[in-house]
Amino acid sequence: LDLGLPDMEGVEVIQRIRGWSNLPIIVISARSEDSDKIAALDAGADDYLTKPFSVEELMARLRATQRRLMYASTAMPADAVFVNGALRVDYAANTATLDGEELHLTPIEYKLLCLLAQNVGKVLTHMFITQKIWGKSMENDIASLRVYMATLRRKLEKSPDSPQYIQTHVGIGYRMVKM
Repeated sequence: LDLGLPDMEGVEVIQRIRGWSNLPIIVISARSEDSDKIAALDAGADDYLTKPFSVEELMARLRATQRRLMYASTAMPADAVFVNGALRVDYAANTATLDGEELHLTPIEYKLLCLLAQNVGKVLTHMFITQKIWGKSMENDIASLRVYMATLRRKLEKSPDSPQYIQTHVGIGYRMVKM
């Protein structure tokens, strides 16, 4: 968002957006006075970049904003527990159990399980999953994802050949079924 808008002051736009959304807002402006920066940040902007700037700096700030957004979307209340049939994920303890038995998961497997649990019933694309788990999405990440999903299924499913919890949507991604 630029502060110098023809119809409305940028700070007012920020305040209006904050009235209905937590969408990240990065201000890019030629205004370099501290008072302008403070007003924009106090109104609800997440970051402020003064013109001229390098593309590398803008990209770094976008990545930082994306990391904060990803952390906020995956943060769970300390007492949050996900239950789906015999599966139980305790986010505070970072543990998962199946029929009362603790599952011994690698950090990646646990992240995958949590991502699927937080989106139960939704088909998650390969690209979405790899972006959330590894912070990037490249073609060769899909092969790694398939390996991790296979090992997670072996630990989670009574019969991995006819999965109960995690469905594969061929060419698209995966979905955790609500039990």
